[in-house]
Amino acid sequence: MNYLLRPPLPGPSLLARRRASPSPAGQRVGSAAVVVGGRRRCRRGLAVVAASAAPSWMEEAGVEVLEEGLRRNPSVSDSYRPVGLTRPNATVLEAQARVCTGPGQTRPLGEEQAMRVLDTILRSAMGELKEEPVSSAQLGYEEVQCVLKDILPIGSSSGSTVVSEALLAAFLIGQRMNRETDRELKAYCLAFDDELGPPPIADVKSLTHYGEPYDGNTRFFRSTLFVAAVRACYGESCLLHGVEWMPPKGGITEGQMLKFMGANIHLSPTQAKTLLEDENAGFAFLNLQEACPPLYSIIGLREHIKKRPPLATSEKVQQFVRARGRESMIAGFYHEGYEDPLLMLMRRRTVHAGLVVKGEEGALSMTTKERSAHASKGLPVNHCSGFRTPNNINSYEADGIPRESFRVIVNAQELGFESTETPRTDRSVLKNLELGLAALGGQKGAAYDRIVLNAAMADHLLGCSGAEDINTALDRAREAIDSGKALRRLMSYIKISHKVT
Repeated sequence: MNYLLRPPLPGPSLLARRRASPSPAGQRVGSAAVVVGGRRRCRRGLAVVAASAAPSWMEEAGVEVLEEGLRRNPSVSDSYRPVGLTRPNATVLEAQARVCTGPGQTRPLGEEQAMRVLDTILRSAMGELKEEPVSSAQLGYEEVQCVLKDILPIGSSSGSTVVSEALLAAFLIGQRMNRETDRELKAYCLAFDDELGPPPIADVKSLTHYGEPYDGNTRFFRSTLFVAAVRACYGESCLLHGVEWMPPKGGITEGQMLKFMGANIHLSPTQAKTLLEDENAGFAFLNLQEACPPLYSIIGLREHIKKRPPLATSEKVQQFVRARGRESMIAGFYHEGYEDPLLMLMRRRTVHAGLVVKGEEGALSMTTKERSAHASKGLPVNHCSGFRTPNNINSYEADGIPRESFRVIVNAQELGFESTETPRTDRSVLKNLELGLAALGGQKGAAYDRIVLNAAMADHLLGCSGAEDINTALDRAREAIDSGKALRRLMSYIKISHKVT
């Protein structure tokens, strides 16, 4: 597609302008700031919303949630790192960052750096490093050979083979460096499907499984939690899954945001099913800690190996709850080469529709920012591809579900959106929530537009009922926000999540 409209005007963000501008004399702002530890903490981005933009209950609901969250939780994503994890050795970790980044992106070590890394490993082995020891996850050639001989092929012995963390880490690193085959990715994806028994089946007409990268966002606004609240308003149930904190990025996640607002983020799949069916919720978040304990247990190991293992791809295509009605999946990606494998895994899950999105930071959020003429090579942000049930059913795939494929670059300007800079959050959970709750409260701007765009495009591209026309889908998403339904649903979820049994 062509990108035709003018570039965005320079200037501070909407929230930055509000924070910089004092309230007019005599104007009552209400509870527009909270004092924590003797200093003012920003709440103006949420609270200073014109009365014409949203009813006061919408404004105050979000303000109260953030105020309570500030008292109970840290506001920066780094603070959610699990207590007790051993810190990796910085020298070896930096070396590992240079390899195995993606197809054709390995950066070999120079001789000086290689010798420094080897010296660090040897000193650690002799016990000379008292702080930041080199984890057993940071391996050499011999250990990689040992793990391959010890655990492959899987199922060759009658019992499970217990291996050291070093061997498991070598296996994961080697798999990513050699690029996983489709068969290997299937094994990762399906390995723990029956860990907790058959998945519960939610009595909903439509369910979308959201596969955001588990390691979160470190720079830009993450919209999926708010998109889920919007889509749930008109019967498109959404299941989010992930963790509080995950390496290597350790960015903002849905788990952090929900915890900050006071929701219960430790639900079982059966409890998530109940929330999906609840007419006042319609979406749910599942923590990997409850959904798949074996995979959750290696978070610390993943920090030491630095790069994303094959699990970082397969964990986005999980199906912890099923639906009686139609099922869809959405997953984000960044590096070329993982688009088709993700769609392959979705088809293996026998869902009716699948969508992979190259959103900002490799996450799901499409942008309204106009693409620069000097953008880097490769697939652009807002590139989407997938499959869905066709309008005219004349062919069926092997699993009995008819599907048609599509590829598209979503141009927000062609849909009537103004080109705007993406709001930065820079690991601030509070800032991300301010932006999202203000948007659900009716405050127009960059965050509002991104929530509307992502909700409507998911409906349209997945072939959801009532979204055949994109303009109708956009209007439906805006109505869910402007009526207060989406914010009310998110506030209800926080309360209901503590009551499910």
